[in-house]
Amino acid sequence: MRMTQRGQVCMRTRWLNGCLRWGLLALAIPAGAQDLGEGDTLEPIVVTGLRMSTTQVEAPASVSVISGTEIRRNQPGINLSEGLGGVPGLQIQNRQNYAQDLKISIRGFGARAAFGVRGVRLYVDGIPATMPDGQGQTSNIDIASLDRVEVLRGPFSTLYGNSSGGVIQAYTEEGKPPPQLEASMWGGSDDSWRYSVKAGGAIGSGAGALDYLLSATHFTTDGYRDHSAARKNLMNAKLGLQLDADSRLTLVLNHVDLTAQDPLGLTWAQFQNDPRSVTPQAEQYNTRKTAKQTQGGLLYERKVDAGNSLRAMLYYGERHINQYLSIPPAAQRAPTHAGSFSDLRRRYGGVDLRWTTEGRLAGRPLMLIGGFAYDSVREARRGYENFIGSGAGQRLGVRGALRRNETNTVYNTDPYLQASWQFAPDWALDVGLRYSVVHFNSDDHYVAPGNPDDSGGVRYSKLLPVASLRYAVSDDLNLYAAFGRGFETPTLNEISYRPDGMGGLNFGLLPSTSDSMELGAKTRLGRGWLSLAVFRIQTDDEIVTAASSGGRTSYRNAGRTRRDGVELSWSGELVKDLHAQLAYGWLDARYRDTTGGNIRAGRFIPGIARQTVYASLDWAPPRGWQAGIEARALSRIYANDANDAIAPGYFTTAVSAGYAGGSGPWKWNVYARVDNLFNRRYIGSVIANESNGRYYEPAAQRNVGVGATLTYTY
Repeated sequence: MRMTQRGQVCMRTRWLNGCLRWGLLALAIPAGAQDLGEGDTLEPIVVTGLRMSTTQVEAPASVSVISGTEIRRNQPGINLSEGLGGVPGLQIQNRQNYAQDLKISIRGFGARAAFGVRGVRLYVDGIPATMPDGQGQTSNIDIASLDRVEVLRGPFSTLYGNSSGGVIQAYTEEGKPPPQLEASMWGGSDDSWRYSVKAGGAIGSGAGALDYLLSATHFTTDGYRDHSAARKNLMNAKLGLQLDADSRLTLVLNHVDLTAQDPLGLTWAQFQNDPRSVTPQAEQYNTRKTAKQTQGGLLYERKVDAGNSLRAMLYYGERHINQYLSIPPAAQRAPTHAGSFSDLRRRYGGVDLRWTTEGRLAGRPLMLIGGFAYDSVREARRGYENFIGSGAGQRLGVRGALRRNETNTVYNTDPYLQASWQFAPDWALDVGLRYSVVHFNSDDHYVAPGNPDDSGGVRYSKLLPVASLRYAVSDDLNLYAAFGRGFETPTLNEISYRPDGMGGLNFGLLPSTSDSMELGAKTRLGRGWLSLAVFRIQTDDEIVTAASSGGRTSYRNAGRTRRDGVELSWSGELVKDLHAQLAYGWLDARYRDTTGGNIRAGRFIPGIARQTVYASLDWAPPRGWQAGIEARALSRIYANDANDAIAPGYFTTAVSAGYAGGSGPWKWNVYARVDNLFNRRYIGSVIANESNGRYYEPAAQRNVGVGATLTYTY
C-alpha cells in the first residue's frame, strides 16, 4: 500500500510542476501584451493591517487584500476558504468537518492544529477572534457582509503579539446611501442550503449621521461524509455614528449558534475503501459539538488636531462549547483522567488604545504610533465521562460523572510603539517594538483520591522588534527588506496535560520564538501587480505533539526548525472585465534538531504542503453573462513527524457561470457552480500526528450548486 501511495505522490508532484511552468508562461504572455494605455492607472488598494494606512504596493511586507465581492463571486458563501485560494503562503482548507473549523496555516504556522486555529491571529472588524493564549476560530466571520479581508504574512505580523505567524483581518461593510435590502440563497450537493438577508444604509449627514449594516445567515448541510451534518445561524450588525466633524463611534455585534457532528479522521485504508465513511467510533460515541458565541465591540476614533489622532477599542464576549469525544470508558478509569465530554464556558474581553502622531524628522515625514493592548479570558472548564451505567445497560455518547472542574484565566499586557520615516524621497524606514506579556493561571476545583490539587500559574514574556527598509525604484517598482521576531505561547488546550502522564497543567512547556527575514518586490506588470517575496524563518522551541493516548494529547518543545520559502502572485485585468489571478508558494519547513521520538533533523514538519498553486480567470461585467474557472494544486503533505504517512498531492478545477441583470431599483444575479469538476478523490486536510493513524480528512468529490441574489435599492 505504501508503494502505491508514494507512486501517486510522485505522479502528482510532476503534474504540479508542469502546471506551474505552464501557468507562469500563460500569465507572462497576456499580461505583457496588455500594457496600460496612456493616462490609464491602476487604482491603489489601501491596507490597514500594518496599523498605519498605506497602499498595498507601498507596504513593506507581504500583504494581500481580497474584496468581499471577489470572495462571494459565484461562490456558495459558506466558508472563508472559498475566496482566499489566491493568497500565496496561506493554506486554508475545508476539513468537511464543521465541528473542528477550517484548517489554516500561514508559512507553516498553525499546521499542528488538530482543531480550531493556532499560530495565526484573527480579527473581525478590529476585534480579536483569537484569545490571549493564541487559540482562534472563524465561525463568526459573516461572508455575506464582508467588505474585505486582509492577510498579513511575514515579519510585520509581530506587531500583533502572541500567535502571530500571520494575521487575517476581516472587515464588515459599512452602510451607505441609498438604503438597500438584499436576499441571497445557495443550494448544493449533500443537501447543503444557505439563506442570507442583509440591510444597509445611512441616515442623515454631518454630526449625528448614522450608518448601519445588518446581516443574518442560516446554513444547514447533511455533510459530504457520514456523520458530518451541521447547522449554523449567524447574525452580524455594524452601526456607525458620526459624533462630530472629528470623531466617530462604531458598534459591532455578532452572534453564532453552531451544531455539528464530528466524523473524525480516517486511516489510509479507510479512505481508499470509502472517502465518505467514518471510523466506527464516531457513530458509536455520537461525536459532536455545539458552540454558541455572542460578542460586541465599540470603536472610538477621534482626530485631535492636524497631526494627532486617537483610537480606542473595547470588546466583550461569551462562548459556550459542549463537545463529545470518542474515548473508550476503560481509558477513563485512571484517577487523573479528565473524561470525554467537555463543557467549556469562556468570558473574554479587552481594550486597545492607540495614539498616532504625524510630524517631521530632519525635514522629512514621520509617523509615530504608540499603543497598549490588554486582552483576557476567564474559562470554566468541566470534564465528564461520556457514558453512564455499565455492562449491557451502558449508554455511550451521553454526559456522565464529573471528572474535571477548573477555572483558568489568561491575560496579556502588550505596550507597542511603531515609527515610519520617509528619510529620502524614495526611501522609507519602518521600525516597531512590542513587549508581550502573557499570564496563565489555573484553579483546580476537582480534588479526589489519586487526583491532587493541580492549581498553578506561569508567566511568559518577550520583546518583539520589527524593522523594514523600502526603496521606490519608480512609481511601478518597490523593493523592501524586513526583519521581525515572533512569539507563540502554548494554548490552554496544549498545556492541559503533561507528557509524563502526571496530573496538572504542563507549565514547563515554553513558548516558541521565531526570527523572520524577508526580501520582497512589487511591480506593475501589464494591467496588474506582481508581488514576489523570499523569506527564511528560524524558530526555537517549536511546540509539537509529545504523546497522544487515552484521549490525552500532550505537547513539548522540539528545538529548532527552519522555514525557507518563496511566494509569487499576480492579479489584474487582461482586458476589460476579464480578470486573472495566479499565486504560487514554495515552502521548505524542516526540523533542525533531533529531539527524541520521531523528530529527526532534516525531516519535514507535518501538515505543510511544499508547493501550492492557484490560478483563476473570471469574465465579470457588471451586467450580462458571467463565467469563471479556477484551479488549485497542492503537493504532498506529510501527516506525521516520522514522515512515513503521506497525503498525496492533488489538482482540482472548478467552473461557474451566471447572469447579472437589473431593472429600476432591482438587481439580481443567478449562477451555478461545479467544484472538483473532474471528480478527483483526494485528501483535503490532515490531522498531524493523530495517535490512531486516522490522519486523513477527505475532500468532497464533484459537487454542484446554484445560487441567486436579489437586491432592492430604495
